[in-house]
Amino acid sequence: MKRESFNSRLGFILVSAGCAIGIGNVWKFPYLVGQNGGGLFVLIYLVFLALIGVPILSMELAIGRASHRSVVQAYKKLEPANSKWHIHGWIANAGCMLLMMYYTTVSGWMLDYAVRFLTGQFAHVTLKSVDGVFAQLLGNPVEMMAAMMVTVIGGFLVCSFGLQKGLEKITKVMMSCLLGLIILLAIHSITLKGGMAGLKFYLMPSLKNMTMAKGIRQVVLAAMSQAFFTLSVGIGAMEIFGSYMSKDESLLQESMTIASLDTFVAIVSGLIIFPACFAFGVSPDQGPSLIFVTLPKVFINMPLGRIWGTLFFVFMTFASFSTVMAVFENLIASAMDNFQWSRKKATVIFAIVILVLSTPCALGYNLLSDFNIAGKNILDIEDFLVSNILLPLGSLIFLLFCVTKYGWKAENFMTEANLGKGIKVKNWMIPYFRYVLPILIIIVLGQGLF
Repeated sequence: MKRESFNSRLGFILVSAGCAIGIGNVWKFPYLVGQNGGGLFVLIYLVFLALIGVPILSMELAIGRASHRSVVQAYKKLEPANSKWHIHGWIANAGCMLLMMYYTTVSGWMLDYAVRFLTGQFAHVTLKSVDGVFAQLLGNPVEMMAAMMVTVIGGFLVCSFGLQKGLEKITKVMMSCLLGLIILLAIHSITLKGGMAGLKFYLMPSLKNMTMAKGIRQVVLAAMSQAFFTLSVGIGAMEIFGSYMSKDESLLQESMTIASLDTFVAIVSGLIIFPACFAFGVSPDQGPSLIFVTLPKVFINMPLGRIWGTLFFVFMTFASFSTVMAVFENLIASAMDNFQWSRKKATVIFAIVILVLSTPCALGYNLLSDFNIAGKNILDIEDFLVSNILLPLGSLIFLLFCVTKYGWKAENFMTEANLGKGIKVKNWMIPYFRYVLPILIIIVLGQGLF
């Protein structure tokens, strides 16, 4: 079976960035900024994105591009004889499935709120009753299941048409609309009366704000963790796109491009949220409820709030759905590589599997609300396993595979990464990759666990 490939470099960048751009950018990043003192957190985050995120992304892409295979078969092709690195490939596939078990539910929330604003359901909601809207959604098993099922079926339907005609084609349109919407929303928020105070809090580094928030140590650790998680590295979600890409561009160059686009969306999301919150006297440090409780209060107060609320949640839906489609493509491609299934067979089987596995999370706030472990509900448990264990641990394994003599070896990684034009991996970087970067990842792993 001939290996599929992207139709263009733009397609590769938008699909890869679409996988990285998701709820971590447009939901988690803004509330972390709010909780950690604003501008200085953003600056520290950007530093760690360059130090941690970009190198790991380039390694994951290199494994894919050198092998032209999904993660399990990529390990088998590149690993030394009689070694067992490919076991991590199976764990990575399981991580992608676990990620989708709760991500499809959260993506469904975005879609549900977009429909609510579009149909005018928030027009009759008072400020005091906004909290109840989200609680009503969570408590309604039929609505939760419906939103999740639309997300799952829609994602697999797109992937069923293939890489170029399905994922690449739809992602180009979706990402173009996403970028247009986010810029429009940001301009609107910045021009709101009183919005400049939010802009100052967001963009002006302040040691005082950071110290008052959580203290320097906690803020630095939070920035390190977010910079690490935002690119979706560690579970092979990005590796598959390396297997589809050309050798015309160096991988450090492409990784920096993807990280820049990912960061652009995260930063501009804050330009939407912080000026709007300050303009209407709403606290921006409300944590996960920022999107579904705090911001609807802002839109209700705002002139033409129905329109702006609809546009915002359509943007959020595009951001989350781009990740869903990309990870579904990973699962389909892995089944095609590992079991020689056709795309159609892999799509149907995984659509059924993900629908079944996503059901506990969709029902975790209503019919299964009594189920919890150490005070965590089903969504929190699944998110903890992926974000705190599988992503950092998987990234550490990818790193060690690429730069140690026990794996693919650093010289092979450098040769692959430096093919094509653009920024190259230099010899002086290898000691940093071998001895410093593992320590940083272990710190992130330890922080997440304890």
